Amino acid sequence: MATLRKRNGKWQVQVRRHGFPVQSRSFVSKADANEWARAIERQHDRQELGPDRKTLKTITLADLVTRYRDEVVPKKKGSAVETILLNRFLRYPICQKTLYDLSTADFAAYRDQRLTEPKYRSDKPVTPKSLKRELSPLSHMFRHALVEWEIPLRNPLDGLKLRVVDNKRERRLHSGELERLLEATTKGRNKFVAPIILFALETAMRRGEMLSIQFRLVDFERHSLVIPESKSGYSRVIPLTARAVAILGAIRQADAKPNDLAFPITPIALRLQWDRLTRRAGIDGLNFHDLRHEAISRLFELGLTVPEVASISGHRTLAQLMRYSHANQEAVRAKLSGIGRMNALPLAELTD
Repeated sequence: MATLRKRNGKWQVQVRRHGFPVQSRSFVSKADANEWARAIERQHDRQELGPDRKTLKTITLADLVTRYRDEVVPKKKGSAVETILLNRFLRYPICQKTLYDLSTADFAAYRDQRLTEPKYRSDKPVTPKSLKRELSPLSHMFRHALVEWEIPLRNPLDGLKLRVVDNKRERRLHSGELERLLEATTKGRNKFVAPIILFALETAMRRGEMLSIQFRLVDFERHSLVIPESKSGYSRVIPLTARAVAILGAIRQADAKPNDLAFPITPIALRLQWDRLTRRAGIDGLNFHDLRHEAISRLFELGLTVPEVASISGHRTLAQLMRYSHANQEAVRAKLSGIGRMNALPLAELTD
């Protein structure tokens, strides 16, 4: 906004806009003063003038993270997990720096620290892939602050190098592991863990999708389930096996307190239960998400086509779907052995 006043025979004009340095100048003619003010305002509108970075000296990174956590994160679908990540990040010294002093070098030092320090409750450091996921909310925070809050800063994560190896998982259930998992659930307190494991193997659903299942969206007669919104943002209807329907029916029938949620347990609680379960069962290297790998691979082994499996799993591209399909190596070897025996037969026997 421009203000004009006449002083000592000259017209003084001052242009102020939030996030930009104050511009002022004196003119003999009022018309010249007005024209200059309009030119400066046009430059502001076109972002041709650099922002006033002095305001960044009064804001720390902790201030920015806290505001983002309290105002923006609650509106996001993964708010619970993201809040935990941001609260942990706030404990690091980098958050005490002002936005004026913050640089990519500071995040590089934070990166190196996170990649070498022990992970919580583990003797292994965080992987580059996991760290990249942790930094993703911070990158969005910087973009949001610039656009929505008009804080004149640049994203210091834009130039940060983080070499991520595509370590796609191929873990499937080994012989006897499912039985050991189910046996271990009998020693736990949460009655929903075992049904969730079995339901995951029947449907190939994501953890978040399963924990959001509402009985009103289940068609028990037609054996189908509506997923209003998946990870990709699309809704879909998936067929349910007889066993999946039986699992949901048993939960609904046994629930003394009617609840529209089929599995009333939080994602964090399920993750903690899974960690205890695998330790109790003596199973190493098995993540809960690996059950989705197992289920999708089983669907292919049953003879379902790619479109049919995709309609169940919710994958939008073939490349994404193939990351989750891993053939049973024993079954493949058995087939190859059969082919080998066929090749070993005399040609006359093959043509009889």
